[in-house]
Amino acid sequence: MEHFVNREDELSRLRGCYESDDAEMVVIFGRRRLGKTQLVQHSLSDRDDAVVYQATETTSQIQLDEFVDVTSETFPGITQIKQDWETLLGYLGDQNGIVVLDEFPYLIDADESLPSVIQRLWDQRFQNTSGTLILIGSSISMMEEATLLGNSPLYGRFTEKLDLRPLDFTAAQEFVPDNASTEERIFTWGIFGGVPYYLDSVGLGRELGTALTKEVLSQKGYLHNEPEYVLRTELTNPNRYFAILTAIAAGKTTSNEIAQAVGIDGKQISTYTQKLERLRLIEREVPITEEKAKSRRGRYRILDSLFRFWYRFVYGKEDRYERLGEDAYEAVIEPELPDFVSQEFEKLCQNALPKLYPEEMFLDIGRWWYKEHEVDVVGFTTGGTMVVGECKFTNKPLDYSALASLEDHAAEIRWTPDTSNSNKEYALFTRSGATQSVREAVSKRDDLQLFDLRDITQHV
Repeated sequence: MEHFVNREDELSRLRGCYESDDAEMVVIFGRRRLGKTQLVQHSLSDRDDAVVYQATETTSQIQLDEFVDVTSETFPGITQIKQDWETLLGYLGDQNGIVVLDEFPYLIDADESLPSVIQRLWDQRFQNTSGTLILIGSSISMMEEATLLGNSPLYGRFTEKLDLRPLDFTAAQEFVPDNASTEERIFTWGIFGGVPYYLDSVGLGRELGTALTKEVLSQKGYLHNEPEYVLRTELTNPNRYFAILTAIAAGKTTSNEIAQAVGIDGKQISTYTQKLERLRLIEREVPITEEKAKSRRGRYRILDSLFRFWYRFVYGKEDRYERLGEDAYEAVIEPELPDFVSQEFEKLCQNALPKLYPEEMFLDIGRWWYKEHEVDVVGFTTGGTMVVGECKFTNKPLDYSALASLEDHAAEIRWTPDTSNSNKEYALFTRSGATQSVREAVSKRDDLQLFDLRDITQHV
């Protein structure tokens, strides 16, 4: 990867472990493509006492042989000792070395006893050293089972846990060319999100349409099969999950809608959605006025922008793009892109709210809906004010009907026992400006503000 962006907190925590006089065990996990390996390599750039072993899917004996081969470059004496994990790792601990086992789940696949071996080694030998052991894994489910759950051998033994998440909007902009417009930046964010691997590999120096055509739509593209690859590495039988993600991408967001679209019993759907939630591929949203555990009005959304794009526009439609060739983006994708990106645009508006209203302290920010009523942005403050917002990512100016609609829908929100007495502030978020009537209303009212793309992106 050419870029290494942000992650200053994680780097500081890792380097603190290296400098510690105590033994340290670090667990780093998170879904694929977030830069876990690059993070560790970057943290070790000025160290000469570290071993980084990237495991592959092979036999335990081959893994051991490869580990010794890699390690001997830094610690030549390792070739003279018994070739098993307990002896090798114990020796490196005695050297106060830094040992990185990348793709740790592959090692467990080949040798299920390894977590127990490390547990025994940690309890009996490693504790008396100043060595550091780092376990990295992209399989979230297996990393949880091996290190984080109460019945796992390593539970409670790690001294540092790094749960890597996608970059935020501001950090992701470091991958975008300096001359990109604010609009282009939001389109890029709406399609590729904050996954460093996607942002770095798609070639954002090109026009967005060209990058998408070459790297995502084309069957030869670098990211063409990316979502399928990620799912198949996590799931043994992924086909039903493919169908669920396709349904969500098509706008089937409730449990019943998904179950009907996929053709399975409504009572079974939670088994699959919970698995996808654990893998951080989807999340269940509820109206901001309700508790997640109790609400029956939950809606599912795909968390990863590229996954959402792929399941909406690419999966099962490859032949169409091969026929259309270079014209595919302009004919099929471009007309629908503003609507597609609008979901992430709403999230940006929600995230910008605290800085756009700096005098307020927000308790909760999210969306709200009930029957035919829906509000894109709702923020509850400690002072009893409710900020409500309408987001328009269309190429037409926001007109007065959008404001009138926002006021009608917001009147239905029940937040406090006596909602009529709560203060309301109205926010209009727009890509293409607003009509004269809206601008006049903004100039005359103290409870109404209008924000453009630059306002939003500078305050996320």
